[in-house]
Amino acid sequence: MSRRILLKLSGEALAGPAKTGFDEETVRKVGQQIKRAYDEGLQIAVVIGGGNFWRGRSSDAIDRVKADQIGMLATVMNCLYVSTLFDSLGMKTEVFCAFEVGGIVKLFDYDAVEKALSDGKVVFFAGGTGHPYFSTDTGVAVRAVEMKVDEILLAKAVDGVYDKDPKVYPDAVKFDTIPIDEVVARKLQVIDLAAAILCMENRVPMAVFGLAGEDSIYNAICGNITGTRITV
Repeated sequence: MSRRILLKLSGEALAGPAKTGFDEETVRKVGQQIKRAYDEGLQIAVVIGGGNFWRGRSSDAIDRVKADQIGMLATVMNCLYVSTLFDSLGMKTEVFCAFEVGGIVKLFDYDAVEKALSDGKVVFFAGGTGHPYFSTDTGVAVRAVEMKVDEILLAKAVDGVYDKDPKVYPDAVKFDTIPIDEVVARKLQVIDLAAAILCMENRVPMAVFGLAGEDSIYNAICGNITGTRITV
């Protein structure tokens, strides 16, 4: 089987300078990098957050369950937009969602996803876990374990894993490599703790890198990580 990776993109990364909605130039640059790996035969799955439209805790005036449902729908919009743009770049794509969305996207089905990946399609996982109180990170971990990916790639605004928040502490130290059990023990803010524990228990390695770097996604997919490797 070809190497299989799962790429997590933040919704904010799609928004570009506007910080909301979609920035076509930004998304196209992401797509062009993924197309290079796609043409080399890698199996690629993508999860996109919904932060460019909504976060589950964006408003204290809305019930948490409803707020999380709005956030899950935001990820569906992102996957539809990005998959369509990827199609225009010459990639075959398919979007699967954790819950039914009235014929707009397909309901997640393990066998159908396995076939899509084997057929050379870029697969998008929308809707997180389909349940409130779970972040997109948890959805990433669940799908990664379920689909037996070789590695999770986390494209972030920060260029790796630090011992403390580098935006707050100038003396923060970046790790080149760190075991996942240490990430869990120290509760480092890489991904949600529940997601980190799931990856630790199922031995799924991760890599964290800065999205803003030149060809950062393509380099990460090819194994050239300038950020942090999280080992199992």
